[in-house]
Amino acid sequence: MAEERTTARVDSWLWAVRLYKTRSQATAACRAGHVRVNDERVKPAATVKVGDRVVVRGGERERIVVVARILLKRVGPPAAAEAMIDHSPPPPDRVNVPMPPQRDRGAGRPTKRERRDIERLRGY
Repeated sequence: MAEERTTARVDSWLWAVRLYKTRSQATAACRAGHVRVNDERVKPAATVKVGDRVVVRGGERERIVVVARILLKRVGPPAAAEAMIDHSPPPPDRVNVPMPPQRDRGAGRPTKRERRDIERLRGY
């Protein structure tokens, strides 16, 4: 019977538990400094073990997970959810997000004055 591994590369584990769509994206995130293991920025080849706290920054929110099981190959969503304990804060409510301004139908393109007013409003 095969012996279960105790460590794995962080980029491979992030891809296996479906925090990134591809291993290349996980590697790029590690190189860019968006991944921390136990509050330390890590390179893609750093190892994770059971109990490590992994913080992934990027996208629309920060993900905070604890390694519950080591995976080397990508698995289905139910198995991936069992391999980590998610401590991420809940996503912000969609109710509090302001709606983008919309022009009346048939109003055409904004004039130069309207465009400048829009840019001033947005703070550009």
